Amino acid sequence: MQNHPIRVLLIDDDEDDYILTRDWMEEFQVINCHLTWVSNYQAARETIANQNYDVYLIDYRLGEGNGLELLREAMSHAVSAPIILLTGQGDKSIDIEAMKAGAADYLEKSQLTAPLLERSMRYALERKQTEQKIRQQAALLNVATDAIFVQDLGNQILFWNNAAEKLYGWSKEEAIGKTTFELWQEKNLSLLPDALQQLMQDGSWKGEISQTTKSGKNITVESRWTLVREFDQKSQAILVVNSDITHKKQLESQFLRAQRLESIGTLASGIAHDLNNVLAPILMTAQLLESQLKDERSQRLLSILINNAKRGANLVKQVLSFTRGVEGDRTLLQLKHLIVEIQQVIKETFPKSIDVGVLMPDDLWTVSADATQLHQVLMNLCVNARDAMPNGGRLSICVENFIIDENYAKMHLDARVGNYIIIKVSDTGMGITAENLDRIFEPFFTTKELGKGTGLGLSTVIGIIKSHGGFVNVNSELNKGSEFKVYLPAQQIPEILGDIDQELPTGNGELILVVDDEDSIRDVTKTSLETYNYQAITACDGIEAIALYAEYRDRISVVLTDMLMPSMDGITTIRTLQKINPGVKIIAVSGLSASDKVNAATDIGVKAFLCKPYTAKQLLQTISNVKNN
Repeated sequence: MQNHPIRVLLIDDDEDDYILTRDWMEEFQVINCHLTWVSNYQAARETIANQNYDVYLIDYRLGEGNGLELLREAMSHAVSAPIILLTGQGDKSIDIEAMKAGAADYLEKSQLTAPLLERSMRYALERKQTEQKIRQQAALLNVATDAIFVQDLGNQILFWNNAAEKLYGWSKEEAIGKTTFELWQEKNLSLLPDALQQLMQDGSWKGEISQTTKSGKNITVESRWTLVREFDQKSQAILVVNSDITHKKQLESQFLRAQRLESIGTLASGIAHDLNNVLAPILMTAQLLESQLKDERSQRLLSILINNAKRGANLVKQVLSFTRGVEGDRTLLQLKHLIVEIQQVIKETFPKSIDVGVLMPDDLWTVSADATQLHQVLMNLCVNARDAMPNGGRLSICVENFIIDENYAKMHLDARVGNYIIIKVSDTGMGITAENLDRIFEPFFTTKELGKGTGLGLSTVIGIIKSHGGFVNVNSELNKGSEFKVYLPAQQIPEILGDIDQELPTGNGELILVVDDEDSIRDVTKTSLETYNYQAITACDGIEAIALYAEYRDRISVVLTDMLMPSMDGITTIRTLQKINPGVKIIAVSGLSASDKVNAATDIGVKAFLCKPYTAKQLLQTISNVKNN
C-alpha cells in the first residue's frame, strides 16, 4: 500500500460506533491509518469538499440527511478518494443504489469486523489506484498521434482514442459498439484471415492495410495488432495501433516513378541514338537523289521520303526532350513552333475520337523561356484534357498576344502590367467540381483513379509558369469542360525568319575526314561532300582517324567525327587530334544533342555540332562556317 498513514474520515452520528471503529483500528492494527470522526451531515459536507482524506466511511443514517445523498453529492464534486457506505441493516436496494452512485463498497454494521473493514479499505484503495492508472493510460493513448483502438474477436470496437477519430472521421460515440466492417471498407480482405491466424499463434501481427475513411478518403496504414487476454469483461480482445503512412507511400511511389522515368530516359536515349543513325543516311541519300532525279514522279516520292524522315527525327527529338527532363537555357522563343510540335505529337498519340484545333496569329510575340519546360507544361495540360474526354471531344489550343493594364492587374493577384502571351488549352470533357478546383495545383492531389495519375502534373505546371514570371487561370463547368489560361511575359520582338531556298555552299576541293562507326553514314556523307566539290576520306573509329590524320594532316581541312564510337570515342579522338595539331578544326556529330560527351567536347574547345540526322544543307553550311573561321 503506502508508507505514510492512510487518512480515514468516519461520518457517523453514533459516537459509540466511532469509538468501536477507533478501538478496532488500534487493537488489531488495521492497515496503517489515522482516523478522524465527523458526527453530522453538514460538517461532513464541508469536510468532504476539502478532499483531504484517502478513504471515506459514511453511515447511511445521519439525522437530517442520509449517507446515500451525501455519497451522491460527493461524487458530483468529483471526489477522487474511495467511499464505503455503512448500513445498519442489510437493505439490498440501498446497496445497489450506493454502487450505482459510485460507492467503492458497502458494509453491514451488524456483520462488521476488523478484518472485514481492513479488506474493504484495501480493496477500495487498490481499485481507486487501478482506476487512476487506467485513466492516466487512457489519457496517454488519447494524446498519441497513432490511431489506437481495441476490438473483440468479432471486430466490435471496445475502445477508440482521439487520433482514431481524426484519422477515420468517426467519433468515439459513433465507433464504440460498431464493427470495423461497419466503419470502413478493408481493401485487403484476403490478408485478414492469415493475419488473425498469426495473431492467435504468436500474440501479435504487423502489416500494411488499405482502408477507406468516413469521408471516402483512401488511406494506407501500418497496422500493429496485439492479443489482449482480458479487456472490458472480454476474455480476449485485439489492441490495434494504426499509423497513417499514406503520404509516405505516395512519396515512395513518386520516387519509384522517377526512377522508372530515369530508366526510360536512358533507354530512350540509346534508342534515339540508333534511330538517328538509321534516319541520317535515309535523309541524306534522299536529298542526293532529289538533286539528281528531276522527273516529277521521283521528285514527288523523294519529297514524301524526306518529309517522313524529318518527321521521324522530330518525334525522336520530342521523346528525348520529354524523358530527359533537363532544364535548358532560357532563350528567345517563338511559341508557334512549339505549338506545332505539340500538335504533331497529339495527332500521332491521342485517340482519333479527340478533335484537335489550333489557332494562332501571324504576328505572335516572342517569350524568353526554357523550351523543354514549356513543352512539359503544354503536354501536361493536353494530357489532362485528353483524360477528361474518355469518349472523345474537342481539344483546342489558342494562342494570342495580350496587354495587361493596371485595372486588369488589380483584378488578378499574380498579374503585372505589361505584355503577355496567353495560351488557352480547353476541352469539352467532364469538368472539375468547385471543391476540387481549389486543390488541383496541390502536389499529389489527383481526381484520377489509383495508378492513373501522380498528382504532380498541374503542380509542375504552376511551378514552371511561376518561375517564368507568369500565372495560370482556370475555368471549369461540370459536364461542359475546362479551360486553362497560361499567361507568359512576352516581348514585342518579331520572329527572325531563316533564309528560304538559300543556295548551298560548295567546296573548293578541300579534304574532309569523316569519322563514324556506321558504314551507311560514312558512305552517304562522303558522297554528299563529293557532290558539292569536296574531297573526303573516311575512318570507322578513332584509331583509324588518328592514323589517317597523321598521314594527311597538311591536306585535311576539317574533321567530322561522331561522339559515340567503339574502341576510341569522340572525346578521346578529339583530344588526340588536338595534340597532333592544336589548330585542328573539328565538327562534333551526335544523335544525342544534349549528351555528356557533347558537353565535354564544348569544354575542350569544339565550336561546331551537327545533330543526327542532319541534312545536306546543314552539313555544308556547318563545314563552310568552320573552315572560314
